[in-house]
Amino acid sequence: MDKKSNSLTIASLAIPQGISYAKLANLPPIVGLLGPVSIASLIMGSMLRQQVSPVKDPILFLQLVFSSTFFAGLFQASLGFLRLGFIIDFLSKATLIGFMGGAAIIVSLQQLKSLLGIQHFTKKMGIVPVLTSVFHNTHESIRKPKLFWVSAGAPLIGKLEQGLNPPSWNMLHFHGSYLGLVIKTGLVTAIISLTEGIAVGRTFAALKNYEVDGNKEMIAIGVMNIVGSSTSCYVTTGAFSRSAVNHNAGCKTAVSNIIMAVTVMVTLLFLMPLFQYMPNVVLGAIIVTAVVGLIDIPAACEIWKIDKFDFIVMLCAFLGVLFVSVQNGLAIAILIQITRPKTVMLGNIPGTDIYRDLHHYKEAVSVPGFLILSIEAPINFANSTYLKERITRWVEECESDDANAEKQFGLKFVILDLSAVSAIDTNGVSFFKDLRMALEKRNLELVLVNPLGEVIEKLQRADDARELARPDSLFLTVGEAAAFLLSTIKKQSSNCL
Repeated sequence: MDKKSNSLTIASLAIPQGISYAKLANLPPIVGLLGPVSIASLIMGSMLRQQVSPVKDPILFLQLVFSSTFFAGLFQASLGFLRLGFIIDFLSKATLIGFMGGAAIIVSLQQLKSLLGIQHFTKKMGIVPVLTSVFHNTHESIRKPKLFWVSAGAPLIGKLEQGLNPPSWNMLHFHGSYLGLVIKTGLVTAIISLTEGIAVGRTFAALKNYEVDGNKEMIAIGVMNIVGSSTSCYVTTGAFSRSAVNHNAGCKTAVSNIIMAVTVMVTLLFLMPLFQYMPNVVLGAIIVTAVVGLIDIPAACEIWKIDKFDFIVMLCAFLGVLFVSVQNGLAIAILIQITRPKTVMLGNIPGTDIYRDLHHYKEAVSVPGFLILSIEAPINFANSTYLKERITRWVEECESDDANAEKQFGLKFVILDLSAVSAIDTNGVSFFKDLRMALEKRNLELVLVNPLGEVIEKLQRADDARELARPDSLFLTVGEAAAFLLSTIKKQSSNCL
């Protein structure tokens, strides 16, 4: 198969898929032919129609779509120019798998309207209202089978105008009561489309053994959406389905995209009216087929096997999308991940000065009088309160265990290994000060181990009394700290005798 026929194969997928995704976003079919993706279409359509009806006020709805696309492109390009691509990394693999799986189910269930020929269907995106709408309207397809075949097999409503997309720069809204909604929708769809686009780029770069510059990708996608918002197109990015077809068809250069673009242009100019006879059930089936591959059960099982906390994050994203909303489900998962930094309790490997996670090393044992913890994440405004509360609970548990066991001496030191703490902000600095004061009230001493350059510099600048960086409370290794403090305890005990 030559490059031209390969490219025509991609175009044959892109055209009906684009029409289907435009329908998913409640937009005219012609708007979807640039190459949108299912999840971005779903999010944009669901967020905007909460405020504006695409049926009652289609012109305003279209204006908000183009405006949201402009802000999405502006945000994407700005991230690239400022080299802030690391922000995308907040969307971990676990978060994305849960989010994509939940969104795929919601998108698929929404297509029951077309597949079953239901006339009256909910506009909400949660699984509960969707299933409620299905079961409350089954009489339309079950009790009246003729209606089912008429509705499901009906062609697209209205005539599809042929011709290139008209300019839409005059439809952009930069003021008015909907500006906040437009910016919010633009930011959310920008993050989602960027994530998918960069993930696609990295996936096929690995297959082809070449490098992808994430910042350049962001600039390209952002500029494309800014231009698209002025030419009657909405948010688009690199799609998994079309990229996979492109790869499997053997296309190796950008020539395939040029041929596909020409094919789409010819369709717009001469063949568009033919697509008005495409049945609704076909459009629904195209969407379901495209999104069902986003449900990655093997990856979910792998996450469960490797990291239980990541699995919980994935589950929160999945259930949040299903039962709350698409955008809030994503937000819930991100918040859980960044506000619950990994913190482990360390114990000593007998006969050595090595300290390891008590849960991972069976031979590791806790040291009497010491609570030794390792914080393995940056400390900032999002997690400092959780860290203080978690450490306080650990202290209370240790004190309770010491009292019940009637040990010779109870908890005296809380050692924090900061080797994995790459950065702190002002809230992080306040966390150390507040924790030290809280421990002093319990007659406990806070000891820090191996704070990195930025961390110790900020602590020293904020610690006028030099309480946090005293020589007897700052050490290079946990072993060194424990040895010094144990000798101090022994000296105090001998002096008392």
